[in-house]
Amino acid sequence: MTLLQRCLPVFVFVLWSCPAAAQSAKVPDQYPSPMQETTRRHKRIAFDVQQGITYTIDSVLAKPVFVYIPNRLKKAAWADLLIHFHGLNYVPAYTAEKSKTNLIAVSVNLGSGSGAYARPFQNDTVFKKLVTAIWNTVQEHMESRIRQRKIILSGFSAGYGAIRSILSDADDFASVNTILLLDGLHASYIPERKVLAEGGLIDSIGLEPFLAFARKAVLPVTGKQMLFTHSEIFPGTFVSTTEAADYLLLLLQLKAIPVLKEGPGGMQQISEADKGNFKVLGFAGNSAPDHVDHFHGLPFFLRRLL
Repeated sequence: MTLLQRCLPVFVFVLWSCPAAAQSAKVPDQYPSPMQETTRRHKRIAFDVQQGITYTIDSVLAKPVFVYIPNRLKKAAWADLLIHFHGLNYVPAYTAEKSKTNLIAVSVNLGSGSGAYARPFQNDTVFKKLVTAIWNTVQEHMESRIRQRKIILSGFSAGYGAIRSILSDADDFASVNTILLLDGLHASYIPERKVLAEGGLIDSIGLEPFLAFARKAVLPVTGKQMLFTHSEIFPGTFVSTTEAADYLLLLLQLKAIPVLKEGPGGMQQISEADKGNFKVLGFAGNSAPDHVDHFHGLPFFLRRLL
């Protein structure tokens, strides 16, 4: 019996007929971690967004969408678009400013919990409207016509909810070139809150869009790229990012290998899996600062992926 055959029952495919259940929408609140961490550096980005062109788009989502264009792109012939979900605006802006490629950064912040990000994009027209609105307004700030190139989606923590909904639409899936998940990919246990060690199972419905994208990314010919970072944080009431990473690797028949490397801002990398344009990087840490490290590592992780 293969490893996949032995372990697959843990990752049960639950095919429910109930529409609400199929959306795998609500992930329970986690148990607060009592862990404290004062050893690693936890370096944070500091950046003044006024260095570039900034404005907001108010017509598509319930909250303003922040756009940052580096001044050096005013006469650029083309640009890639980074749309980041969840986190302070200046980190994606800094990523665009320091990028060695032509990158425009967009920040979307819709509240707390993955549901706040997933629900708006369950309407399959919203992502298309957002991308159109972004490019139309970008053209207004440029000195020459700019060509649209890659669409890169990045999500920190709960931001994965928006990406899940976007990838669930076939047209949107096809339009996205690159996915970056920063310590953010979760699912529910079955039954709810019953962890794997106690006999619980993973409700894999919400992970399927990411698995489908990962299957494309392992084949370089598709042009898809995906990088997923995870910490050691164990929420207790829903699937951890480590368990979500293990699920993807199991179904892709890949294995994470142990490594010991310094990551961005003092992070400590402890594992890695890599095939084609698909990468999973595991990092030490089970505290709030360890979680936020992944967000501030955005410039590093995007540069490594691209």
